[in-house]
Amino acid sequence: MIALRPLQPAACSSPSIKEEQIRMARRIFLPLLLIGAILFALTIGRYPLEIRDIAAFFQAMAGLKPMAPDRYQLLHNIIVEIRLPRILGAALVGAALASSGAAFQAVFRNPLVSPGILGVLGGASFGAALGILLFGNWALIQLSAFAMGLVAVGVGLLIANMFGQASMIMLVLGGMISAALFTSALSIVKYTADPYEQLPAIVYWLMGSLGGLDMTQIRWAAIPIVGGLMVLALFGRALDALSMGDDEARALGVPAQQVRYGVIGAATLVSALSVSLAGMIGWVGLVVPHVVRLALGPGNARLLPASAFSGAIFLVAADCLSRSITRSEIPIGILTELLGIPAFIIVLRRARQGWT
Repeated sequence: MIALRPLQPAACSSPSIKEEQIRMARRIFLPLLLIGAILFALTIGRYPLEIRDIAAFFQAMAGLKPMAPDRYQLLHNIIVEIRLPRILGAALVGAALASSGAAFQAVFRNPLVSPGILGVLGGASFGAALGILLFGNWALIQLSAFAMGLVAVGVGLLIANMFGQASMIMLVLGGMISAALFTSALSIVKYTADPYEQLPAIVYWLMGSLGGLDMTQIRWAAIPIVGGLMVLALFGRALDALSMGDDEARALGVPAQQVRYGVIGAATLVSALSVSLAGMIGWVGLVVPHVVRLALGPGNARLLPASAFSGAIFLVAADCLSRSITRSEIPIGILTELLGIPAFIIVLRRARQGWT
C-alpha cells in the first residue's frame, strides 16, 4: 500500500495539467491567428509577395541577413510604406469597434447596441466633413473627427442629465438626439461643400477607407486605442456583476455608476479614434461581439478581449478582400456591410431562442 501512494497525486494531477494546457491554447489561439492574418495580409496586393519575402525583409531590416539594396528598397516601399500601415490600422480599428460594441452591449444590457449608441459616429462624421470643408489637411481632418465624436457623446450625456439622474433609457435617448443633431449638421456641410472636390472627399470618407494611413498616424493612435482596450478588459468582471442589476452589483462591492461611466468613457475614446482613422465602418461593433458570445458564452471577462482580437482579425481579412476583389479598391465600409448583414442574420437565427 505504501508503494502505491506516490502514484495517486500523479493520477490526480494529470487531468489538471491537461486542462491548463487547453486553457493556455485557448488564450493564445486568437493572438496567433491575428499574427497569421497580418502576415498573410502583407502578401496580398497588386505586387504579390510570399511569406519568405516578408521574412527575408524583416531579417535584413534587423541586420541578420544581407539583401541587395534595390530589392530591400522595393520591399520597404511595399511593406512598410504601403501595406503595413493599413493592416495595422485595420487591426486597431477592428479591435476598437468590436470591443467597444461588446462593452456598450454589456453596459446597456441590450444585444442590439452598437458603438454609435451615444452619438459618437454622427459626431465624428460631422467633424471629418467639417475638417474637409475648412482645412483639407488629413491630420486636421482626423483630429476634428475625433474631437467632434467626443463632443457628440458629451452632448448626449448632457441631454440625459438635464432630466435628473441619467438612467439607461435617458442615455439612449440623449445619444439618439445627439446623433440626429450632428447628422443634420453633416447634411448642412455636405450641402455647402464644393461638389467637385470637397463633396466627393466627404462621401468617400463616409464609406470608410484605410488607404490613406501612414505609420505616423498608426503610432499616435495605437497607444490610446490599446490603452482603452486594456481598460475595457479590466472592467470585464465588474460588467459581469453589473449585468445582474445595480443593487446586486453594489452588494458585491462594485460601484455601479462609476463602472458604467468608466466603460462609456473608454469605449467612446477607442470608437472615436477608430472613426477618425478609417471613417465610417459599420457592423463590426454589432456582429463580432455576437459571434464571440455564441462561441465563448456571455462572460465579459472573456468576451471583451476575445472581441478585440476577433474584430482585428475580421477587419484585416475584410481589408484583404477590399483591395484584391477588383482592380480598384472597394471602400471597406461597404464590404463590412455586405459581410455583416448575412452574418448577423445567421447570428439572429442561432440566438433567437435566448431573446424571446
